[in-house]
Amino acid sequence: MINPVWLRSFCTLVELGHFTRTAERLYMTQSGVSQHVRKLEEQLDAQLLLREGKQFSLTHAGRQLYQEGQEILLSLAKLEQGIKQDPPFAGLVRLMSPGSVGLKLYGELLDLQSAHPQLSLDYRFASNAGVETAIAALETDIGLMTRQPNLEEVEAQLIAKEPLLLVTPASKMPLTWTALQALGFINHPDGAHHAKLLLGANYPEFEQGEQLPSKGFSNQIGLILEPVSRGLGFTVLPAYAVEAFAHQGLISAHALEVEVSEPIYLCRRRQSVQPKRVDSVVGAIKELLN
Repeated sequence: MINPVWLRSFCTLVELGHFTRTAERLYMTQSGVSQHVRKLEEQLDAQLLLREGKQFSLTHAGRQLYQEGQEILLSLAKLEQGIKQDPPFAGLVRLMSPGSVGLKLYGELLDLQSAHPQLSLDYRFASNAGVETAIAALETDIGLMTRQPNLEEVEAQLIAKEPLLLVTPASKMPLTWTALQALGFINHPDGAHHAKLLLGANYPEFEQGEQLPSKGFSNQIGLILEPVSRGLGFTVLPAYAVEAFAHQGLISAHALEVEVSEPIYLCRRRQSVQPKRVDSVVGAIKELLN
């Protein structure tokens, strides 16, 4: 591999056409410049310069090295500049989260991107397990989870809590156990888990989700409340998913007497060093959730 220091000395010499000026430009001695050129010729096994006293001309190999070497040095300079700059609002940030918190954050983070056009967001919705696996595999920069990670490679920081809500059709109805059983449950991928947390804390009669008659199922976070809005059943959902539903006048959300919340953990790869743009997005997320 060509030594970039030697290459810089050679290209600067060709550009300036004079050993003394090259040495001054690079803060070297003339002998040091000559030594770098000799080392390049030895490494490439090719003569680069035709020396004529204090003057010189380029051989064919010298012209080729100068032309292509300039491009290499320019690329190295751009790489160094890009790493040193590390702008806080430019570049790609990859993040993942479960659906409810994603509904809360995605539009707000798009506002951040609109304010900083050089920022690019890759936001994907996934289950807790999917988020955790992606972080461990370095497929995402940060992730949000509603439980502590199990994988050793993933570290977590509690940053917020999201209330669970009982959601019924907008028509007035008693929130008794008998009334809920009569209405029936609209299930979703986390439905049994959410029902156990909220209903188990508020209804002595609740033992397991199977006690509730099933009136439907949806795995699309934005559509779970559609059947509820049509009076077909009730469900239990995190607050951000409820807030994002377009037809608020057709549903009623209830926190119940014993309030229950899910934790929200900010997760990332353990011992990872992340660019400033990721820290900027993390700061925005913390503000939005608090």
